[in-house]
Amino acid sequence: MPYVFTEQGVAMLSTVLNSKRAIQVNIMIMRAFVKLREILLTHKELAIKLESLEKKYVDHDGKIKVIFDAIKQLLDPPPAKEKKIIGFHTYDNDKR
Repeated sequence: MPYVFTEQGVAMLSTVLNSKRAIQVNIMIMRAFVKLREILLTHKELAIKLESLEKKYVDHDGKIKVIFDAIKQLLDPPPAKEKKIIGFHTYDNDKR
């Protein structure tokens, strides 16, 4: 396992080491911890937003399918019905 310091460990180390170089290194390490924390928060916020979008649109696939089915029904011609003849019919006495 590598030897590492936590953010609090670096802060405590800076109270012991008082050279200019130690102070500069300490500042750079603290900035790295701040940047790391910002990155983690950003990714956490993105993950939360993605999760909320997934929950919001989870049932849209079914609704979109219903819409497409309705459009297909409108585009398909209805089945041909037997036409009724309108009007009067006359019959010749011979044909009855």
